[in-house]
Amino acid sequence: MATGECNCGAVGYEIAEELSDVYVCHCSICRRSTGSGGIAVVAVNKAQFRWTKGEDQIQTWHKPGHDWQTRFCKTCGSTLPGDNDDERMYVPVGTLIEGADNLKVAHHIWVDSKADWEEIGDDGKQHPKAFGA
Repeated sequence: MATGECNCGAVGYEIAEELSDVYVCHCSICRRSTGSGGIAVVAVNKAQFRWTKGEDQIQTWHKPGHDWQTRFCKTCGSTLPGDNDDERMYVPVGTLIEGADNLKVAHHIWVDSKADWEEIGDDGKQHPKAFGA
């Protein structure tokens, strides 16, 4: 079982499946959302994910004109797991407390959109657009 929470501990979650591949999204939307080069996430089955505390502390922001949305803690602003599709939750790896010990970056997506200043220095497979592109 994997567990995680926001910076202040107001929001918590657990995942009842083994975590594996880390995906790093380098698109401009994720860069602006995080204020960094992108976001590292694990994709998990929604049926295996559950909030354990603080659901009332979760704020969701939808990008106008897009299906994309992000969640964050109302108190500390930490990025939280989100569900930009019907099957999976995308869990920011940085919010994991337990279950991240052996994770490695397997894929970089939207590499064609990455910031000019960013260098990818690991062995993760690079995809010009979304996974599989």
